[in-house]
Amino acid sequence: MTTNDRIEHIVKVLDEKKAEEIEVFDLGNTDYIAKHVVIANSLNGKHTVALFEHLKKDLKPLGETFLATDISDDWAVADLGDILIHIMIPEYRQRYSLETFLSELVENQKKEQ
Repeated sequence: MTTNDRIEHIVKVLDEKKAEEIEVFDLGNTDYIAKHVVIANSLNGKHTVALFEHLKKDLKPLGETFLATDISDDWAVADLGDILIHIMIPEYRQRYSLETFLSELVENQKKEQ
């Protein structure tokens, strides 16, 4: 399975389980710790945990390895090596503004090329 196939499957699972505002960042040309980042909003704390569990259940049989995870009601992170997945409640997403950071990282890399 290609990286794009893997990302499409992750997005599909999140979308089917009612995650909101799903975004994918391609960081392949940057010095970031992962090549791709998927960010999604959960509806609430219980939904954060449920989305994370659905991802584990659906991805592990496909051969995905969860190298590291951190989960709370507000924010879940899964490290698949080349892909990081962040699931968080909207308040955390707004507070930490990962999209801004990742977008700036991509833009800065484009300027350096």
